[in-house]
Amino acid sequence: MINNLAEHQKFEWIDLTDPTTEELSGIAEKYNLHPALVSDCLQPDHLPKYERMKDYAFIIFRIHTNNNVAEADTIQELTHKIAFFYSANFLITVHRRSHELLNPITELVKTQKCESSLELLNLLISACLNTYTDPLNKLAKSVDYYEEIVFLRPKKAPLLKGLYYLKRKIDLLKRMLILSFDIIDALDAEEGNVNTRDTRDLYVKHQSMLDSLAENIHQLLAIYFSASSQKTNEIMRVLTIFSVFFMPLTFIVGIYGMNFEFMPELRWKMGYPGVMSLMVVVTVGIYFWFKRKGWL
Repeated sequence: MINNLAEHQKFEWIDLTDPTTEELSGIAEKYNLHPALVSDCLQPDHLPKYERMKDYAFIIFRIHTNNNVAEADTIQELTHKIAFFYSANFLITVHRRSHELLNPITELVKTQKCESSLELLNLLISACLNTYTDPLNKLAKSVDYYEEIVFLRPKKAPLLKGLYYLKRKIDLLKRMLILSFDIIDALDAEEGNVNTRDTRDLYVKHQSMLDSLAENIHQLLAIYFSASSQKTNEIMRVLTIFSVFFMPLTFIVGIYGMNFEFMPELRWKMGYPGVMSLMVVVTVGIYFWFKRKGWL
């Protein structure tokens, strides 16, 4: 569907929602858009990019979705794509589904409060960046939650699985913003103003949050594996202590369980209590030896 949202302005804003091949071909022919770039804007999993042509610039930006599935960890599950063809005279936006972030900007354009296509592009990119704000805050709360589990409640069950999906989301969103840097840098170039600086500041804020979250989640994973290893070592230490106690006792029992005919101890009246006493002495001796070494 094609909408001309800035008919009475100094520039044109053509918005294409889930366009057909004929509609997109017509727009491409009218505004002399490169076929390869038109093909790029139709790919649903295309990563963010900025490409400068002779008469216009081509931008692909990915916005965060409202997908609340805990195990969502792919580009298409976490983000949607919006493509921009930008010049001083027009701005063409291409996307497969309607997005609420466009509504307030559309109202601004209709009331003629947007003076140029650059200002409009800045508003759209800023709105796209703002879709990451709430998800980043939720990710920060999730990191705090898992940090509490790691340090205070180590026996909580689905810890490692939750940390895995949290790490995947943080790494993916971080990659999306890193790939979007060229877009922000081009937007806030020589023609930049206060508004484009605000957009850059918002980008830097999100990038800093993601860097901090990524570092925290990597530290949590390292602490989790370290704590698991320490717990395993503690269990092995206890089992080793038990085995040391029972090794000499098993040795003594093994000797007197051989049942050879000429074993004088088997006929002694005090043989059984003597062996039991020997086993007690050995056990007590091992106990005090361990105490002296500080192993108990």
